[in-house]
Amino acid sequence: MKIIIGSNNPAKVAAVKNAFHYQQTEFLSLDIPSGVSEQPFSDEETIKGAINRAIGALEQGNGDIGIGLEGGVQETSHGLLLCNWGALASKNTEPMIAGGARFLLPVEIAERLRAGEELGPIMDDFAKKENVRKNEGAVGIFTNGLINRSEMFSHIMNLLVGQYHYQKATRKPN
Repeated sequence: MKIIIGSNNPAKVAAVKNAFHYQQTEFLSLDIPSGVSEQPFSDEETIKGAINRAIGALEQGNGDIGIGLEGGVQETSHGLLLCNWGALASKNTEPMIAGGARFLLPVEIAERLRAGEELGPIMDDFAKKENVRKNEGAVGIFTNGLINRSEMFSHIMNLLVGQYHYQKATRKPN
């Protein structure tokens, strides 16, 4: 099986590889544009970015499965939540989607996001580190390392792979 990952981000690539560890798989990661804002600001926009990456990966990589993973934020009455979504695209099926854990971002981070900044650079500045998005992510910083970005995307990948296998097993032959 050939899996095309719609990102070169190491946290996302690791999550995808982890989800398919049980079978003989070839992986190719491509920098596929999300087609949405640099900082998606709703579930809908974040889902759209994940789907765009999955479909783009499938088409450009000529594989069996295309995977798109996208991080964003969602405004709620409680404040701004971090959200993450994934999509799995395969030939002749509608893309499958799954969402991950959410948590409330600190007020000072939320204010900067609302002012138009992107989470990645904000987190580098806040944590006094480089490439937080490619390593532990905001989730790693704000959970004191108990959950990192790759682990959060791994949960989404398991939801996607589980749906994929379920649909394959229950699909009626034509």
